[in-house]
Amino acid sequence: MMKMMKMMVVLVLSGVLCVSADVLHKDIGFVACSESDGEFMYGLDGEELWYADFKNKKAVEPQPSFVDHISYPEGGYESAVANLQICKQNLATFRSALKNPSVKLAAPSSPVVYSRDEVELGEENTLICHVTGFYPAPVDFSWTKNGQNVTEGTSVNVPYPNKDATFNQFSSLVFTPKLGDVYRCSVTHLALDQPQSRFWDVEKTPPSIGPAVFCGLGLTVGLLGVAAGTFFLIKGNECS
Repeated sequence: MMKMMKMMVVLVLSGVLCVSADVLHKDIGFVACSESDGEFMYGLDGEELWYADFKNKKAVEPQPSFVDHISYPEGGYESAVANLQICKQNLATFRSALKNPSVKLAAPSSPVVYSRDEVELGEENTLICHVTGFYPAPVDFSWTKNGQNVTEGTSVNVPYPNKDATFNQFSSLVFTPKLGDVYRCSVTHLALDQPQSRFWDVEKTPPSIGPAVFCGLGLTVGLLGVAAGTFFLIKGNECS
Protein backbone atom coordinates (compact mmCIF):
# COMPACT_ATOMS: atom_id res chain seq x y z
CA MET A 1 0.00 0.00 0.00
CA MET A 2 1.44 3.33 -0.98
CA LYS A 3 2.23 5.96 1.61
CA MET A 4 -0.08 8.87 0.92
CA MET A 5 0.85 12.36 1.95
CA LYS A 6 -1.80 14.22 3.91
CA MET A 7 -0.67 17.53 2.62
CA MET A 8 -1.01 20.83 4.36
CA VAL A 9 -0.74 23.83 2.06
CA VAL A 10 1.01 26.70 3.81
CA LEU A 11 1.78 29.04 0.93
CA VAL A 12 0.00 29.89 -2.29
CA LEU A 13 0.98 33.09 -4.06
CA SER A 14 -0.54 34.40 -7.27
CA GLY A 15 -1.14 37.56 -9.22
CA VAL A 16 1.64 39.51 -10.91
CA LEU A 17 0.32 42.10 -13.34
CA CYS A 18 2.34 42.82 -16.47
CA VAL A 19 2.91 46.23 -18.06
CA SER A 20 0.06 45.56 -20.46
CA ALA A 21 -3.33 45.77 -18.78
CA ASP A 22 -4.59 42.98 -21.06
CA VAL A 23 -2.08 40.37 -19.86
CA LEU A 24 -2.15 38.78 -16.44
CA HIS A 25 0.66 36.50 -15.23
CA LYS A 26 0.24 34.28 -12.23
CA ASP A 27 3.03 32.80 -10.17
CA ILE A 28 2.73 30.23 -7.43
CA GLY A 29 4.89 29.03 -4.58
CA PHE A 30 3.72 25.79 -3.00
CA VAL A 31 4.78 24.04 0.19
CA ALA A 32 3.10 20.84 1.38
CA CYS A 33 4.11 18.20 3.90
CA SER A 34 3.25 15.13 5.90
CA GLU A 35 5.10 13.60 8.83
CA SER A 36 7.34 11.68 6.44
CA ASP A 37 7.30 13.53 3.12
CA GLY A 38 6.83 16.91 1.48
CA GLU A 39 6.77 19.06 -1.64
CA PHE A 40 8.19 22.49 -2.47
CA MET A 41 7.79 24.07 -5.92
CA TYR A 42 7.50 27.31 -7.90
CA GLY A 43 5.42 27.84 -11.03
CA LEU A 44 4.49 30.60 -13.48
CA ASP A 45 1.36 30.76 -15.65
CA GLY A 46 0.55 27.15 -14.90
CA GLU A 47 4.05 25.86 -15.67
CA GLU A 48 6.30 24.20 -13.14
CA LEU A 49 9.63 26.04 -13.12
CA TRP A 50 11.43 24.70 -10.05
CA TYR A 51 10.95 22.06 -7.40
CA ALA A 52 12.91 20.42 -4.61
CA ASP A 53 13.60 16.71 -5.06
CA PHE A 54 13.81 15.71 -1.41
CA LYS A 55 14.48 12.04 -2.21
CA ASN A 56 17.59 12.82 -4.28
CA LYS A 57 18.42 15.95 -2.26
CA LYS A 58 18.66 18.39 -5.15
CA ALA A 59 16.86 21.20 -6.97
CA VAL A 60 15.22 20.48 -10.34
CA GLU A 61 14.31 22.98 -13.07
CA PRO A 62 11.93 20.96 -15.30
CA GLN A 63 11.43 23.57 -18.00
CA PRO A 64 10.85 22.36 -21.56
CA SER A 65 13.48 23.24 -24.15
CA PHE A 66 11.19 25.49 -26.20
CA VAL A 67 10.83 28.18 -23.48
CA ASP A 68 13.32 30.74 -22.20
CA HIS A 69 15.03 29.04 -19.28
CA ILE A 70 14.68 30.68 -15.87
CA SER A 71 17.38 29.81 -13.35
CA TYR A 72 17.03 30.19 -9.61
CA PRO A 73 19.86 31.32 -7.29
CA GLU A 74 22.11 28.99 -5.34
CA GLY A 75 20.78 27.88 -1.98
CA GLY A 76 17.26 27.24 -3.23
CA TYR A 77 17.26 23.60 -2.17
CA GLU A 78 18.59 24.41 1.29
CA SER A 79 15.86 27.02 1.66
CA ALA A 80 13.27 24.44 0.63
CA VAL A 81 14.54 22.03 3.30
CA ALA A 82 14.19 24.75 5.93
CA ASN A 83 10.67 25.57 4.78
CA LEU A 84 9.76 21.88 4.85
CA GLN A 85 10.77 21.68 8.50
CA ILE A 86 8.63 24.72 9.30
CA CYS A 87 5.73 23.10 7.46
CA LYS A 88 6.06 19.92 9.51
CA GLN A 89 6.14 21.92 12.75
CA ASN A 90 3.01 23.80 11.70
CA LEU A 91 1.36 20.54 10.70
CA ALA A 92 2.01 19.03 14.12
CA THR A 93 0.55 22.13 15.81
CA PHE A 94 -2.45 22.09 13.47
CA ARG A 95 -3.22 18.42 14.08
CA SER A 96 -2.83 18.80 17.85
CA ALA A 97 -5.04 21.87 18.05
CA LEU A 98 -7.79 20.31 15.92
CA LYS A 99 -7.39 16.85 17.46
CA ASN A 100 -6.33 15.09 14.26
CA PRO A 101 -9.17 16.23 11.96
CA SER A 102 -10.31 13.88 9.24
CA VAL A 103 -9.20 14.54 5.67
CA LYS A 104 -11.89 15.17 3.06
CA LEU A 105 -10.97 12.89 0.16
CA ALA A 106 -11.45 13.56 -3.55
CA ALA A 107 -10.92 10.74 -6.03
CA PRO A 108 -8.82 11.25 -9.17
CA SER A 109 -10.38 11.37 -12.61
CA SER A 110 -10.18 8.33 -14.86
CA PRO A 111 -6.63 8.09 -16.29
CA VAL A 112 -6.01 9.55 -19.74
CA VAL A 113 -3.29 7.74 -21.70
CA TYR A 114 -1.75 9.02 -24.93
CA SER A 115 1.57 9.00 -26.76
CA ARG A 116 3.91 11.98 -26.76
CA ASP A 117 4.78 11.69 -30.45
CA GLU A 118 3.22 10.18 -33.55
CA VAL A 119 3.34 6.41 -33.22
CA GLU A 120 5.77 4.64 -35.55
CA LEU A 121 6.41 0.95 -35.07
CA GLY A 122 9.93 0.27 -33.82
CA GLU A 123 10.58 3.94 -32.98
CA GLU A 124 11.07 4.85 -29.32
CA ASN A 125 8.26 6.97 -27.91
CA THR A 126 6.72 7.94 -24.58
CA LEU A 127 3.33 7.05 -23.14
CA ILE A 128 1.77 9.63 -20.84
CA CYS A 129 -0.77 8.91 -18.12
CA HIS A 130 -2.58 11.86 -16.52
CA VAL A 131 -5.13 12.21 -13.71
CA THR A 132 -6.56 15.27 -12.02
CA GLY A 133 -9.03 16.42 -9.37
CA PHE A 134 -7.68 14.36 -6.44
CA TYR A 135 -6.97 15.22 -2.79
CA PRO A 136 -4.77 14.65 -0.89
CA ALA A 137 -1.65 14.19 -3.00
CA PRO A 138 -0.06 12.14 -4.39
CA VAL A 139 -1.55 9.31 -6.42
CA ASP A 140 0.41 6.12 -7.04
CA PHE A 141 1.00 5.10 -10.69
CA SER A 142 1.83 1.66 -12.02
CA TRP A 143 2.37 0.37 -15.58
CA THR A 144 2.01 -3.04 -17.22
CA LYS A 145 2.98 -4.32 -20.67
CA ASN A 146 1.03 -7.35 -21.87
CA GLY A 147 0.00 -8.00 -18.28
CA GLN A 148 3.54 -7.80 -16.84
CA ASN A 149 4.55 -5.06 -14.42
CA VAL A 150 6.92 -2.46 -15.89
CA THR A 151 9.17 -0.13 -13.88
CA GLU A 152 12.11 0.52 -16.21
CA GLY A 153 11.67 3.69 -18.22
CA THR A 154 8.92 5.08 -15.97
CA SER A 155 8.86 8.45 -14.22
CA VAL A 156 6.38 10.47 -12.17
CA ASN A 157 6.20 14.25 -11.78
CA VAL A 158 5.44 16.01 -8.51
CA PRO A 159 1.73 16.78 -7.92
CA TYR A 160 0.66 20.19 -9.25
CA PRO A 161 -2.12 22.17 -7.49
CA ASN A 162 -5.32 23.04 -9.32
CA LYS A 163 -7.29 26.22 -8.68
CA ASP A 164 -9.89 24.30 -6.66
CA ALA A 165 -7.21 23.04 -4.20
CA THR A 166 -7.13 19.57 -5.75
CA PHE A 167 -4.11 18.21 -7.64
CA ASN A 168 -3.12 16.81 -11.01
CA GLN A 169 -0.22 14.51 -11.78
CA PHE A 170 1.51 12.75 -14.69
CA SER A 171 3.44 9.54 -15.14
CA SER A 172 5.36 8.53 -18.26
CA LEU A 173 6.69 5.33 -19.76
CA VAL A 174 9.38 5.17 -22.44
CA PHE A 175 8.49 2.38 -24.87
CA THR A 176 9.04 1.07 -28.40
CA PRO A 177 5.71 0.40 -30.19
CA LYS A 178 5.16 -3.12 -31.48
CA LEU A 179 1.95 -4.48 -32.99
CA GLY A 180 -0.07 -6.44 -30.48
CA ASP A 181 1.46 -4.89 -27.37
CA VAL A 182 -1.04 -3.70 -24.77
CA TYR A 183 -0.07 -1.21 -22.07
CA ARG A 184 -2.02 -0.33 -18.95
CA CYS A 185 -1.69 2.63 -16.58
CA SER A 186 -3.24 2.12 -13.14
CA VAL A 187 -3.75 4.73 -10.43
CA THR A 188 -4.39 4.15 -6.72
CA HIS A 189 -5.46 6.75 -4.18
CA LEU A 190 -6.93 6.94 -0.69
CA ALA A 191 -10.32 7.88 -2.14
CA LEU A 192 -10.46 4.81 -4.41
CA ASP A 193 -11.68 1.39 -3.28
CA GLN A 194 -9.73 -0.18 -6.14
CA PRO A 195 -7.25 1.07 -8.77
CA GLN A 196 -8.49 2.93 -11.83
CA SER A 197 -6.91 1.71 -15.07
CA ARG A 198 -6.72 2.70 -18.72
CA PHE A 199 -5.43 0.46 -21.52
CA TRP A 200 -3.49 1.60 -24.57
CA ASP A 201 -3.23 -0.83 -27.48
CA VAL A 202 -0.53 -0.34 -30.13
CA GLU A 203 -2.53 -2.33 -32.68
CA LYS A 204 -5.65 -0.24 -32.22
CA THR A 205 -3.92 3.13 -32.27
CA PRO A 206 -5.52 5.11 -35.16
CA PRO A 207 -3.25 6.72 -37.81
CA SER A 208 -4.40 10.19 -36.74
CA ILE A 209 -3.09 9.85 -33.19
CA GLY A 210 0.29 11.31 -34.11
CA PRO A 211 -0.95 14.62 -35.57
CA ALA A 212 -3.48 14.88 -32.77
CA VAL A 213 -0.80 14.80 -30.06
CA PHE A 214 1.94 16.55 -32.01
CA CYS A 215 0.74 19.77 -30.46
CA GLY A 216 1.52 18.08 -27.15
CA LEU A 217 5.22 17.91 -27.91
CA GLY A 218 5.83 20.22 -24.97
CA LEU A 219 5.66 17.20 -22.70
CA THR A 220 9.36 16.41 -22.97
CA VAL A 221 11.54 13.78 -21.31
CA GLY A 222 10.44 12.97 -17.79
CA LEU A 223 7.25 15.09 -17.98
CA LEU A 224 8.51 17.24 -15.13
CA GLY A 225 6.92 20.28 -16.73
CA VAL A 226 3.45 19.07 -15.73
CA ALA A 227 1.50 22.24 -16.46
CA ALA A 228 3.10 22.60 -19.85
CA GLY A 229 1.84 19.11 -20.63
CA THR A 230 -1.72 20.02 -19.65
CA PHE A 231 -1.63 23.05 -21.93
CA PHE A 232 -0.41 21.09 -24.90
CA LEU A 233 -2.85 18.25 -24.29
CA ILE A 234 -5.64 20.81 -24.66
CA LYS A 235 -4.02 22.15 -27.81
CA GLY A 236 -3.82 18.60 -29.13
CA ASN A 237 -7.56 18.20 -28.67
CA GLU A 238 -8.12 21.44 -30.56
CA CYS A 239 -6.01 20.08 -33.42
CA SER A 240 -8.11 16.94 -33.76
